[in-house]
Amino acid sequence: MNSQDAALQIDVCSDVICPWCYVGKRRLERALKTWDGVPVTIRWRPFQLNPTMPRNGMDRRQYLDAKFGSPAAAQAIYDHVSAAGTEEGIQFAFERIARTPNTFAAHRLIWLAGHHGKQDEMVEILFRRYFVEGGDIGNIETLSLAAAQAGLDQAATETFLTGDEGVGEVKAEEAAGHRLGIRSVPYFVFNGVNALSGAQPSEQLLAAFRQSAVELSVGKAGV
Repeated sequence: MNSQDAALQIDVCSDVICPWCYVGKRRLERALKTWDGVPVTIRWRPFQLNPTMPRNGMDRRQYLDAKFGSPAAAQAIYDHVSAAGTEEGIQFAFERIARTPNTFAAHRLIWLAGHHGKQDEMVEILFRRYFVEGGDIGNIETLSLAAAQAGLDQAATETFLTGDEGVGEVKAEEAAGHRLGIRSVPYFVFNGVNALSGAQPSEQLLAAFRQSAVELSVGKAGV
């Protein structure tokens, strides 16, 4: 059994406008730093929190009023996630966000980055652009600049995003997540079998690593 055969595959279903997904990414990274078992491969999978969002997004205040009912209700929720973010080194700046975007183009960009070995970097940049800098990550120019920051060709990315490449593949990946019964994110799937929902503590993620690695070892031994 070689190292590739023994690799632990983690699929993370996520949306780049989900603050708990950003927190979950940090907790996953913390778990990975202390993991001393088989190699781990991470794949980021698309999940749109607002699949019916207009293509150009909508005004942030309008969105918050529709989703939470009032600015005060939204603030209470964001205070909670901000505290969790601070513990993970994330300085959420919700007040900088002017628009809530449609994230399908961002998911296509993450898909593209995966073909260049840059998926994790791309996800990190998009989280930071949106939650720390308040950028409109539904905008093609914003996305192409983010792609360039991750080492992708900016002009080629703009061409990609204005075309149809990857549309069917991203829709198929998202549909697969819905078939698994996923209703909220982040959602972690280990070797296509075990799953954890929510921004779990790093200790719980490590326990899932261990369980999945044991099952992987047993499965390979039985082949």
